Amino acid sequence: MHGTPHLTPEILLRAYAEGLFPMAERRGDPALYWVSPEKRGIIPLQEFHVPRRLARTVRSGRFTVTSDQAFADVMRACAAPAAGREETWINDEILRLYIALHVGGHAHSVECWRDGALVGGLYGVRLGGAFFGESMFSRERDASKVALVWLVEALRQGGFTLLDTQFLTAHLAGFGALEIPRLQYLALLNQALGREAVWPRFWL
Repeated sequence: MHGTPHLTPEILLRAYAEGLFPMAERRGDPALYWVSPEKRGIIPLQEFHVPRRLARTVRSGRFTVTSDQAFADVMRACAAPAAGREETWINDEILRLYIALHVGGHAHSVECWRDGALVGGLYGVRLGGAFFGESMFSRERDASKVALVWLVEALRQGGFTLLDTQFLTAHLAGFGALEIPRLQYLALLNQALGREAVWPRFWL
């Protein structure tokens, strides 16, 4: 980890291709630092596990699911304080960079809506056949989980081979996420970067 000067979207994409991603210490800190964990979290796309209750929620149509309709709003919701997460690593520089990536077609969001209100979602970066999940939020039970289910289906249909979660959490482990050593991750990343993948257009 080390401090970094002013970044551009192009520098950021090159960093992702080398297994690095930026974070801030806290919301109010303008500086960013590079992270390359010794153990990297991933979700094997073909082994993704959807709990039975959540599968019923997905089928129920409780949420309207869209993509790239409110990218900046999803990012700001992920950065907002929440119970058990009073501080965040998403600062103004992160917001600037990833919104620029989205405008350039390299970052996507998945949104969950209920009665016209944004109640959950996630966002991440796309590069070749790799998708780097950045953050998610939920204002209603299961909203972010439903967004994740739709994301995995999008990646499968689009020909992606790597879903990077950066770190492993107990929440993600319930879906089949696991940790792999850095060198193994870099090998998977290199394979994914050589693939052509597309962001599907099946969203409601």
